[in-house]
Amino acid sequence: MSMSTALEHKIEAYNLSAASENKIHDDTVAKKFGFEGGLVPGVEVYAYMAHLPVGKFGPDWLERGTAECRFHKPVYDGRYATVSGTLLDENTLALKVEMDGLLCATGQAALSAAKTAPPANDIPTATLPDHATRPDAAPETLVEGQLMGTFDVTHSAEDNANYVRDVREPLELYTQEGVIHPGLILRLGNRALSMNVRLGPWIHVGSIIQNYAVAKVGDRLAAPARVIKEYEHKGHRFVELDVLITANGERSLARIHHTAIYRPRQVTGG
Repeated sequence: MSMSTALEHKIEAYNLSAASENKIHDDTVAKKFGFEGGLVPGVEVYAYMAHLPVGKFGPDWLERGTAECRFHKPVYDGRYATVSGTLLDENTLALKVEMDGLLCATGQAALSAAKTAPPANDIPTATLPDHATRPDAAPETLVEGQLMGTFDVTHSAEDNANYVRDVREPLELYTQEGVIHPGLILRLGNRALSMNVRLGPWIHVGSIIQNYAVAKVGDRLAAPARVIKEYEHKGHRFVELDVLITANGERSLARIHHTAIYRPRQVTGG
């Protein structure tokens, strides 16, 4: 792959979550919040970004790479977004996502020395609350140090291939070798929150990821998590989670520091 191709990736964005429970991805609701339409989820914007480090560093990045992503402005369905990367050194890429001349996301990806993965039980698993009666997201239900119920999922080859198609991923690694796309790994950070508390419209604002191993089709992926902190900033209520992604209860695949505005100020009336 040439340097020019490796450091630029243009995508026609697609909103996978238009019909999801999080109505920030619904055109009508998002417009009430001042957006032009439903937001393409941050995890999919990260999926677009992840094309560059995998293309540049190869599959090793999925086993020992790091990433940071921060979402500043929305990416909208059907618009063209450009991911570009600048080499800061031979093992580090500065990343940005732009749409219609606006900076939508920034981040960094690096190929680090191999690190010892934490044990798969480093964050204990716990039972998820009943989905229909899970508590509302609030300071008293997102307490610092709180253990969250553990969401798990097993992706089939079809699931993975559909996701690869929907995030416009051209690399053949995922479908030919049964490697789970990193966007699906980061999506588990969202599930660690949304499967534990009832949310209104909410916004994923950023994540820090450390990869330890490749996830494969057929692995049972779990997302044990703890609350790092909950706080108010500029009228928004934020929560930060420590999420450990594991495979089959045996291996740690990634660790995610996941940050979300779980109650925007438009909801609180701020």
